[in-house]
Amino acid sequence: MAQLNITLNQEEILQLLSNDRNEVFRKLLESSLNSVLKAESQEQLKAHPYERTLDRTDSRNGSRERKLQTRIGTITLNVPRHRNQPFKTMLFDNYSRSEAALISTMSEMVVHGVSTRKVSQIVETLCGTSVSKSAVSEVCKDLSREVEDFRNRPLTGPYPFLTIDATYFKVRENHRVISKALMIAYGTNAQGHREVLGFETYPCESADTWTQFLAGLKKRGLTGLLMITSDAHEGILHGISKIFPAVPWQRCQVHFNRNITDKAPKAYQAGLRSELFEMFSSKTIEEARK
Repeated sequence: MAQLNITLNQEEILQLLSNDRNEVFRKLLESSLNSVLKAESQEQLKAHPYERTLDRTDSRNGSRERKLQTRIGTITLNVPRHRNQPFKTMLFDNYSRSEAALISTMSEMVVHGVSTRKVSQIVETLCGTSVSKSAVSEVCKDLSREVEDFRNRPLTGPYPFLTIDATYFKVRENHRVISKALMIAYGTNAQGHREVLGFETYPCESADTWTQFLAGLKKRGLTGLLMITSDAHEGILHGISKIFPAVPWQRCQVHFNRNITDKAPKAYQAGLRSELFEMFSSKTIEEARK
C-alpha cells in the first residue's frame, strides 16, 4: 500500500497548540484523512503522482472538495478523481453509516415531540456541528412520507383476527394544546403474526369516526375476517355493524377484566384478577366454568 504522508509541519502544530485544542485535533484529522485518500488513489492507480510505470491502470483527474462534519468541527477533504475509473474509498461508507445514525436520532427526537429548534441545539451540543432548522424540517418531511406510505399501504392476504382500540394524547394545533383520539388496528394473519394495519387521528371517538376508520381499512384490502375484538364503545359497535356486519365481535379480555375488577372492592380485586386469568387460560369451556 502507498505510504501515508501527514502534511502538517512543526510550526503549524505549535501555532495550533497555542490556540484551541479541538482545532489541533481537527487539523490533524483533516490532514490524516486527506493522506488516506491520496494513498487509496495511488493504490488504485498502481502508481505515484507523475510516475511512469507499466503497472499504472489510470491517471488522476484533479479532485473535488467534500465537507465532513465531525465532533471536533468541519473538515475539508480533497477527494481524488480518476480519468477513466471512479475513485473508490471506504472512508465515506463509515461516514454514511454515522450520518444515517444521526438522521435516525433526529427522527426519533421529532417523533417524541422535540421542536426543530431544540433538535438543532441538541445535535450541535452532542456532535459539535450545527444542523439548520431547515435540515431538521427536511428530516421531518422524509419521516412524514414514510409514515404516510406505511399508513396507506395495500393490505394483502387475509387477516382472520382484527383488534381495534383508541387512545387519547395531547397535540399542539394552531398554538393550542388539545386532546385527540388515535385509532389503531392490529391484524393477525393466517400464519399467526400480529402487525399494525393502520392508524388515524380524530377529534374524538364517535360512530362516524369509527365508521370512517374501518371503511378505510376495508378500502385498502382488509379481507378474511373471522372475528373483531375491541372494547364495547358504542361508536365501535356502530362502525362494525356498518362496515363488517357479518363478522362476529368479541369484547376485549383486558377491558372486560378491568370493568369487572373496577366494580369490586379493592380488597378483592387482586384475587378476582387471578381467577379471571385462570378462567380465560382454560383449554375448554367446561374447565372455565368450574
